[in-house]
Amino acid sequence: MKLELSLRAVDLQNVAGFMKGTSDPFCVVTQMSTATGTPPKVLGHSEVIKNTLSPSWTHVFPFDYEMGSIMKLIVTIYDEETKRDNKPMGTALLDVSDVLGARGQRKAVQLRQGGKLLAHLRERRGTGLLRLQLKASKLKNTEGFGFRNKSDPFFELSRQINSAAGDTWDNVYRSETKMNNLEPQWNMTTLELSTLCGGDERLPLKVTIYDYDDDGKHDYMGEFETTVQGLLTACTNGVEDPSKALKVQKQGKAAGVVYVFQAEVSGASNHNNDEVTPRMAAVSLQPTPATVIPATASAPSFVSYLSGGLELNVVVGIDFTGSNGNPREAGTLHYLDPTGTTKNDYEKAISSILSVLSKYDHDQQYPVLGFGAKYNGVVNHCFQCGPHPEVEGIDGVLDAYHQVFHSGLIMSSPTDITHVIQKAAERAKAAQQKAEASGKQAYTILLIVTDGAVTDVQATADCLARVCDAPLSIVMVGVGQADFTAMQFLDDKSTRRDIAQFVEFNQHQASSASLSAATLKEIPDQVVSYFQWRGIAPGKPIEVAEEDIIVAEEEEDIDLSLDFQEGDIVVTGGGTREIGW
Repeated sequence: MKLELSLRAVDLQNVAGFMKGTSDPFCVVTQMSTATGTPPKVLGHSEVIKNTLSPSWTHVFPFDYEMGSIMKLIVTIYDEETKRDNKPMGTALLDVSDVLGARGQRKAVQLRQGGKLLAHLRERRGTGLLRLQLKASKLKNTEGFGFRNKSDPFFELSRQINSAAGDTWDNVYRSETKMNNLEPQWNMTTLELSTLCGGDERLPLKVTIYDYDDDGKHDYMGEFETTVQGLLTACTNGVEDPSKALKVQKQGKAAGVVYVFQAEVSGASNHNNDEVTPRMAAVSLQPTPATVIPATASAPSFVSYLSGGLELNVVVGIDFTGSNGNPREAGTLHYLDPTGTTKNDYEKAISSILSVLSKYDHDQQYPVLGFGAKYNGVVNHCFQCGPHPEVEGIDGVLDAYHQVFHSGLIMSSPTDITHVIQKAAERAKAAQQKAEASGKQAYTILLIVTDGAVTDVQATADCLARVCDAPLSIVMVGVGQADFTAMQFLDDKSTRRDIAQFVEFNQHQASSASLSAATLKEIPDQVVSYFQWRGIAPGKPIEVAEEDIIVAEEEEDIDLSLDFQEGDIVVTGGGTREIGW
């Protein structure tokens, strides 16, 4: 998936020094290396904002991300001094999955030096560029009286963000300042449509004009709303055509006009008229207040559903068949280290995959189911692990797993996962029905950890076919040395909707990051395929008030050294943190 990161900070510590005024902050984003031999990578730097301790940078940082992969970004904030002698103002470490899984895809980090950094991720949609040049006329002077005392105007361009709480605006561009000028002609600029409007040329935009002040408290001069299509229509090709002028308003009164001297889109895909399949545009078979995808809609994405409040739920299934070996004997698959220093493969697989999925499961409540054990002489292929129907967090899952070995079970056979799959499908449908009643969506991921191939492959394939209409994905991890050919067959087995993924644990023993990336990479497409099949569109993007944004505690010391060379920023040390077990 293609993402872009927006950043702002509040209440930074002033490091400008005595008699030097207020700091001029900018930030640098570096992708941390998580593996030996892969160097850290500088993704770029923001613009400098003068004289402020609460900067809102308009520069965005684009990057590609795959669900399940471990991606950490180091954000370093500096006060601009000289090209090679900038003063640090704070450093934060962002885990991409943390931000992506947070409500509204927004998260904050407390900075050790003071203040906090606020991060926002959104999907990078659409292609193409907009070349734009604006010219204002008859702006109202905010500098008071005096022939030579005129405003110093610049403008900010913002995109509209819809939410249940009302519309908000995100800054995406800030122009240069034209000094002492009420008829400013700003420089030509080139903007990416993905950042400006997400590829939707009908998305509302706002142009706000300010009078620049050295103290950072810029005076409001007026604003107007438009769209990319509106800018294209208003283009005058370098002349002042009053019939196409865009009227600037300030508190409901005329405050000047703006001419669109140049507006031209190049390289754009037709995002507004993307083709959709008949099934995507179909109305759900059951009445539901959830938004239905209209026939003219563009294809939604996994991030679109997350932004609209999709609830991801997780169910864990664990194999307790006798082929795992005696759990009291060291070296067997279920052996529990009494010192707690070494995890067995079941513990590793569960911890690795849940460490990622937990970022998207907001209530952190997990049902833990076992199969293949005998209680009171009867083999049970779907039983509750631990005393509670649901447990909290990864530690709760591991505790429930451990408690099974004190419950009087006898590890048995055969390996039958159909009952666990059916139970998870029932839970998934119930969760989605409950969510639909309030106009939301829910989706369930079943994690099955097993030591061998299923005994009846055809029965399992038939079960997968029966549940493929449920909002469910199944992730199967094979531990041990068994022949998993039959499990791979289930992965490859074609049903109406691909819902199963199988991965051998031994192929990813080097690191937990490798395992989670391999097992979860197909989840986004499976989620989207279900809701498209049902004809259900994403909800309106959730906007989180600043006071409700989760604030992470300050990070431990982050080892990163940057050198500001002429026209380039180079990592000279640190920026590496290996991900093992």
